[in-house]
Amino acid sequence: ELRETRDDVVIFNQFDEFGNYLWHYHVTGRAMEEVLRTQLKEGQRFAGIVSSTGSAGTIACGDYLKQAFPGCKIAAAEALQCPTLLMNGYGGHRIEGIGDKHVPWIHNVRNTDMVVAVDDEACMRLIRLFNEPAGQEYLAANGVPDGVIERLPLLGISGVSNLLAAIKFARYFELTERDAVFTIFTDSMDLYQSRLAELRQENGDYTHDAAVGDFHGFLQGVKTDSMLELAHPERKRIHNLKYFTWIEQQGKQLEELDAQWYEWPDYWTRIQGQASEIDKLIEAFNAEVGLV
Repeated sequence: ELRETRDDVVIFNQFDEFGNYLWHYHVTGRAMEEVLRTQLKEGQRFAGIVSSTGSAGTIACGDYLKQAFPGCKIAAAEALQCPTLLMNGYGGHRIEGIGDKHVPWIHNVRNTDMVVAVDDEACMRLIRLFNEPAGQEYLAANGVPDGVIERLPLLGISGVSNLLAAIKFARYFELTERDAVFTIFTDSMDLYQSRLAELRQENGDYTHDAAVGDFHGFLQGVKTDSMLELAHPERKRIHNLKYFTWIEQQGKQLEELDAQWYEWPDYWTRIQGQASEIDKLIEAFNAEVGLV
C-alpha cells in the first residue's frame, strides 16, 4: 500500500534488498574463505556450504565460496513442516528465523545444488539434549569433550537445524574425514530459554532415558530423508515460485525475474560487482551528515 500510494518513502525488505545479498557475499563469504584457507589440512577438500534460506542473505556466501572453491556445493535448508523448496509446500514450524512459504527475490536459485528439509521435532529434542543436565551428562559419558559440551548452548534452534542439515548433507554425499562442510550457528539458546521452559512443562523433566533416545535417534540416527539434489528442472521449479510472491503480489518486473534465470550468471555477477560503488555512496553520505 505504501509503495502504491506514496513516493516519499523507502521500504527496506530483507527478502528483496540486494544489500543483504551483497553483505553476505562479500563479508560472510570472505570470512568463511579465510577460515577454510587456515583450517583445511593438506589433502582435505571443501565439500560445501549448508545454510537455511531465511531471507537468502546468508546463503549468498555460497556464491562467493563456489567461486573461491570450484566444485563445492550449496545446500539450502528449510523446515520439513514447511517444505516450500522441497515440494512447493507450506505449513507452520518451530524452527524460528529460517524463513518459509516463499522464495526470496535475492536467492540465486540456479546456483543452489540441494534442498535439505529438517524436522522441527529433531531440533526441539536436541536443544534439550544439549542444554539439560541429564543430556550433557550423557554426552560426556559418550566421549563428547567438556569444552564442546560447554559451548553447545551457543546453538539455538535454527543453529541446531543447520547442524542437522549439514550432517544430512555429509551422509548423502558419503563424505569422509577428507571433506569439510561449512554451516552457520545463527543463534544461541540465550534467545530460547522460554522454549526450554515450555518443553519442560509439556513433557516433564529431562531424564537419562530421554537423553539416550534423543542422542541415538535424533543425532547419531540422522538419515538422508527429505532431501533433493537439484537438477535443472527442479531449480527452475523453485525459481518459478518467485513469480507468485514478487510479480503478482509485490509488483516486481517480470523482465528482471527472467533475467535472474536466463542471464545467469551475469545478472548475479553484475550485482556482486556493485559493492565498491555502494561503498563510495556510503562514504559520501557519512561525510555529508558528519559521521566521519
